[in-house]
Amino acid sequence: MNIEQLKMAFATRTPDILGSGDFMKFSVLLPLIEKNGELHVLFEVRSLLMRRQPGEICFPGGRIDEGDEGPLHAAVRETHEELGVSKDHIEVLFPLDFMLSPFGTIIYSYAGLVDLSHIQLNRAEVEEIFTVPLSFLLKTEPDLHYVKLRPEPEENFPYHLIARGKDYAWQTKMMEEYFYFYEDRIIWGLTARILKHFLDIVRSSPHMLDK
Repeated sequence: MNIEQLKMAFATRTPDILGSGDFMKFSVLLPLIEKNGELHVLFEVRSLLMRRQPGEICFPGGRIDEGDEGPLHAAVRETHEELGVSKDHIEVLFPLDFMLSPFGTIIYSYAGLVDLSHIQLNRAEVEEIFTVPLSFLLKTEPDLHYVKLRPEPEENFPYHLIARGKDYAWQTKMMEEYFYFYEDRIIWGLTARILKHFLDIVRSSPHMLDK
């Protein structure tokens, strides 16, 4: 192989996140609704019949299927399937930053306006919904706590192949966990991270007026 062949091999390649082909990919919609003349953020409570995280608070979303045209299509599809709202009544406003979790997943998220006039919850996935005024959330600072993520090499890890062997200084990651409180609801985890990211964008906008 010469340098020209090498350049040709990479000529049409678009860089991506290393290893992303093995990542599970999910898409989420942060739903906004108009209620009593102001904007609210809508949350779901996961069905108590769900195997994973029953009863936890979340946004509509799920795994991106092979039949999806992309993350945005998946976010709308999941919202339609979970809330029973027609896709014509889901207006995606803008994308938010995507997130890489330390557990091998990529999460794409969007903010959108949802018309709940014809809502029909999928009871297999959604126990109930509730809304929180956006004005309340913009004035609220979440509690912040940390989770330590420590590498644990497998039992037969070849320490003899690396410098310092068993004394190697593995890096420990501190993962932020946010907690929002509204009435008797506790919003935390991935949902709180996406919510905080959205609120930070709104607060930093020069179009926001303090009232």
